[in-house]
Amino acid sequence: MIHAMALEDVFGQDPWWLILIKTVLIFVILVLLTLFNIWWERRVVARMQHRIGPNVHGPFGLLQSLADGVKLALKEDIIPKAADKWVFLLAPVLATVPAFVTFSVIPFGPVVDVPFTDITTPLQLTDMPVAVLFVMAVASIGIYGIVLGGWASGSTYALLGGLRSSAQMISYEVAMGLALVAVFLYAGSLSTSEIVEAQSNLWYGLILLPSFVIYVISMIGETNRAPFDLPEAEGELVGGFHTEYSSLKFALFFLAEYINMATVSALATTLFLGGWHAPFWIDHIWPGANEGYVPLIWFFGKVLCFIFFFIWLRGTLPRMRYDQFMALGWKWLIPISLGWIVAVATIRAISLDGGIDQGTLLAIIGVVLVLLLGFSFWPGSSSDEPQETADEAGARSGYPTPPMPAGGAVRGAAEALTFQTSSTTVPAGSSAGRGEDG
Repeated sequence: MIHAMALEDVFGQDPWWLILIKTVLIFVILVLLTLFNIWWERRVVARMQHRIGPNVHGPFGLLQSLADGVKLALKEDIIPKAADKWVFLLAPVLATVPAFVTFSVIPFGPVVDVPFTDITTPLQLTDMPVAVLFVMAVASIGIYGIVLGGWASGSTYALLGGLRSSAQMISYEVAMGLALVAVFLYAGSLSTSEIVEAQSNLWYGLILLPSFVIYVISMIGETNRAPFDLPEAEGELVGGFHTEYSSLKFALFFLAEYINMATVSALATTLFLGGWHAPFWIDHIWPGANEGYVPLIWFFGKVLCFIFFFIWLRGTLPRMRYDQFMALGWKWLIPISLGWIVAVATIRAISLDGGIDQGTLLAIIGVVLVLLLGFSFWPGSSSDEPQETADEAGARSGYPTPPMPAGGAVRGAAEALTFQTSSTTVPAGSSAGRGEDG
């Protein structure tokens, strides 16, 4: 197994033709997975809204995504006059290429035998001692494609979408990185293959549940998916950062979004759900569940569960307001992550030194969390203290309310709505005003 061998003994030994085959297979799998995910999203949301969804092109409408891709390729390619042409053209490429590159360090399965040869190779393109940091760094580069695309379009709507994307990247990259620190503390490594191997007996998503929840929330914000799709915001910014894009350039942004969904889902599977390892109950019943090419089933099954979660959120939750979105990241996710890291580091340090057992420490942490929740819901000031007025609350929050008109009432609120007819003035709601008989 990988944990018994150094990384350099497992990776870097493949011949060039095998590396090329792995690279092409990863590219083909991601493109096909994107076509399937688009179709799956439309079918699932249609069922949630009591519609049929794609059902014409191909069996069960499976070729609908391919038809949409051909349609985008044949549409007219327009570049606005006010756009910075070269940056405008580079932005979609900059958003798409890193989405493919991040999959190079994702382990799909164990070491297997290559058919028709005597070569053994891991079901992973490559690995490195800081593979998780590599994924986060490359994913951050992909966000610059969105930022530059919004800036280079020469449109106010696109610029606002790009600015929102930069703020979103900074906020949720911090929370996501902090959520992964606990995994590094338990695994003792930043290598994706070694983290998967460390979860052969117990998945980190169970023992590090707060980190898992924070990562899931952060990955939704990182991929600009509903309810965190603020850089697009069709109802506010027309189309957000890609308002001025068309044809294949728009298709590249679309492709990057869905591949990023697969990337963060694969990373969550790798770091929290045991990677390609089979569920425990299946492993006990079927001894060969983690051997050969069978683990590919478990890996892609977990990834598709995460993608279904993305689709489910899109079909159920409305878009958040931008200030609420920022408050969630800075006021909740980051402080909770920092507190949880301190707790996990304390547990690891004491358990490794042979001190208090983990069960006692977890009980103490549970009591502290209950006390903190109790204090957070403790009744506030007494009712005899002067209450804050609406104007004071609005001024304090940065959204002042307009002053009330003279008399304390909205103009026209106390007066009945009337309609002027040819001869008389008839109050609204009366039978004469509706043309009915008295």
